[in-house]
Amino acid sequence: MLRMILRRLLLGAITVGLVSLIIFSAVEILPGDACTALLQQDAQGQRLINCRKELGLERPAHLRYAGWVAGAVRGDFGMSAHGNKRISDLVADRFKNSMLLGFCALAVGLPLAFVMGILAALRRDRPLDLVLSALAISAMTIPEFVSATILILVFSGWLGWLPGIILTSANAPVSEFFPGIVLPVAVLSMVMTAHILRTVRSSMIEVLDSDYVRMATLKGVPYRSMVLRHVLPNALLPAINVVALTVGWLLGGVVVIETVFNYPGLGRLMISAISDRDLGLVQAIALIVASVYVVVNLAADLMTLLANPRLRTAMAKRA
Repeated sequence: MLRMILRRLLLGAITVGLVSLIIFSAVEILPGDACTALLQQDAQGQRLINCRKELGLERPAHLRYAGWVAGAVRGDFGMSAHGNKRISDLVADRFKNSMLLGFCALAVGLPLAFVMGILAALRRDRPLDLVLSALAISAMTIPEFVSATILILVFSGWLGWLPGIILTSANAPVSEFFPGIVLPVAVLSMVMTAHILRTVRSSMIEVLDSDYVRMATLKGVPYRSMVLRHVLPNALLPAINVVALTVGWLLGGVVVIETVFNYPGLGRLMISAISDRDLGLVQAIALIVASVYVVVNLAADLMTLLANPRLRTAMAKRA
């Protein structure tokens, strides 16, 4: 068991390493560099040379990559090309804000998704199931910016209940983001709930149609006891990986939401960094998002392994 966990951890570390190499290489092959973006029309002659020496851009690519990775491990991504600020300081508050947005969306969406998915499966092909399935499909197909625009129009424009954009600064206390965060959380929760609801429903129906559930029904096992003790534990296991993918999406895929609502998170900072050609900041954000995505999926794999005796036994035999 320990060997399997160590193997997964090693695989996760290798994945993050490969991702860091891809990110660095992708930025490296772009035309120009941080100095040409910073100096613009003055990017020539001695000024350009001095800038590249100051930022260390004159060194070979493999040395810069090694230094970048070593600094990233320590949490030091260097200096931003604009504003002469440390990238780690710029990212810290934005990362906290994105985590706040994602945590609130999870706190709202996960319970709703599991409850509605279970109810839809238990009432399969009945009006409740049809309504919930239709709502889930609608939420999955409508783009986030459309949902966000509609919510802003209704709750901010027509009713005036909630602010349509967030004017809070990035380093403000968490309490100052409320109630402005309500509408972004609602949009994210809609999409997340729809995906997890469909997964839970399908998994529940598959388990309910299994042979051992039919046999338990024929033997007179009470329906409620069977669902709570046997169906739910087996049906909810596949949802773990979906939740992990959703968490990764919440951190890396909220660029549109943060832009629409002017939310000072990591996604909006990425857009600003790309516009300013602050390549060091772009690299740092991309690596952070990718690392969180890998770590969350690795944790989901380990949780699935620990929670599923049959899968654990099979993997132990293969090892």
